[in-house]
Amino acid sequence: MSMTGLAEQIVPVTLGERSYDIVLHPGLLATVGERLSALTTSPKIGVVTDRHVASRYLQGTLRSLCKAGYDPTPIILPPGERTKTLGTIAKILDVLARHKFERQSLLLALGGGVIGDVTGFAAAIYQRGIPFVQVPTTLVAQVDSSVGGKTGVDHRLGKNLIGAFYQPRAVLIDPLTLRTLPRREWIAGLAEVIKYGIIADEEFFTFLEQEIPALLKLDEEPVLHAIKRSCEIKAQVVAADERESDRRRILNYGHTIGHALESLAGYRGVIHGEAVGTGLVQEAELACYMGLCGREVGERIRSLVQRAGLSEQVSPASFTSLWGAMQHDKKVAGGRVIGVWPVRIGEVVIRPIEQQVCAAWFQSKHGRGSRPSSGRQPGKHPVRRKARRKGKSL
Repeated sequence: MSMTGLAEQIVPVTLGERSYDIVLHPGLLATVGERLSALTTSPKIGVVTDRHVASRYLQGTLRSLCKAGYDPTPIILPPGERTKTLGTIAKILDVLARHKFERQSLLLALGGGVIGDVTGFAAAIYQRGIPFVQVPTTLVAQVDSSVGGKTGVDHRLGKNLIGAFYQPRAVLIDPLTLRTLPRREWIAGLAEVIKYGIIADEEFFTFLEQEIPALLKLDEEPVLHAIKRSCEIKAQVVAADERESDRRRILNYGHTIGHALESLAGYRGVIHGEAVGTGLVQEAELACYMGLCGREVGERIRSLVQRAGLSEQVSPASFTSLWGAMQHDKKVAGGRVIGVWPVRIGEVVIRPIEQQVCAAWFQSKHGRGSRPSSGRQPGKHPVRRKARRKGKSL
């Protein structure tokens, strides 16, 4: 992927006094220090990252910050979803307090979605809020989790149950970081890109259908277009509904089942984008089962998810375990699971699903007597047991 020399692109996120820009530019990471001058008056910058990202990008980031006159403090965390705990937040806060960070001091999230989520949450609660900037290095983070101000950590009973809405001061995207992204992470990120076409833009979905071979090869022009268009859609939705009271819920398409699968797997074995890819297909199947869309909608979604290299099958866990995990989703209201369902490519509706309907759909797929299978399957990992092990690893 050769992107050098391409023009900088800016996508505004319009939220009144909380407005900020998403800046997309190849090679941006080398200039991150000078880009912060308008965002903070404090010399103290906390750079939160994980071990994998640190090995590739931390030293260059620190050099840029020092060159611009800042005093950076690196905070290096273990990689992976299991880092999203209150214990990790406490660790970040300890560093900030020890180094006497003040209200104008800034946190910089250098990494994927997990790093962005924990950095933003720590920034939201340290001294009742200090500024932070997102510098996402994965596809999922660049097109989705870095934009919109959702921050937080997981609870043993569900994903993202503890957190806050807290907007960054900027999102600085260097697509060159995708060059070092593991193949599996790149493919997983495509699930979030596909989601945007389904929920808001049939033309973009058609583009993805046509360009998926080029995207899998990381061809520069399709990659940049996919990132920018995804950010534009996310920004438009967030601007219309910052705190997810109405329209922003459409961004959860694919995540009701996806988050349940992650939770049941104890956040091991399946990564976020892979679970969302499965959710895109299965929630389209459910929509078809409920009569909300035609089979051709589900088949287009299934075909694109498959061609992207993602799995579209729900692991044959028991329905009880799947529904139980869905009940712990933060989108549950009044004990009802609120889902997002496609009616056509480019349009979705938000409505609850009854347990009996979901059970009948599940049984139509797996049979009345389905049981958890052996191997690395979501049903094989009780949430409570795995969550305790997660807490001990910190």
